Amino acid sequence: MDGFAEFLQVVKRGRLAQGNFLGFLNVVIGRRIQTAQGDVVSTGVPWRALAQELKKARWDKEAVRELGLDPKSLPPRDRERYWYAAIAQGQVGSAAAAAAGDRFVEVLAQAGYAVVSPPRT
Repeated sequence: MDGFAEFLQVVKRGRLAQGNFLGFLNVVIGRRIQTAQGDVVSTGVPWRALAQELKKARWDKEAVRELGLDPKSLPPRDRERYWYAAIAQGQVGSAAAAAAGDRFVEVLAQAGYAVVSPPRT
């Protein structure tokens, strides 16, 4: 996941997910992300792996407010469980999340990433 960890750092440093955390989660979990050169960054990340990576990246835990969640309502001591619970409660597979994901794809395109959406049912 080295390429994915780098991707997370780019998104974090550039504050690309700020204001669209739900879209960020939707894209990272369910879509294929690649660089402009065609190198695959991710083919979709399982929730548990994403929770681990958000913990490693020391992602701002206040981001869950964008999901309508109160940080105090999530597991306070274990950051991996914190992020897993946030993802589970964030409705990342909803229609609203898919629309937010589509908006986030545009942000990633400006940052030099291409995202392949999953087939719609």
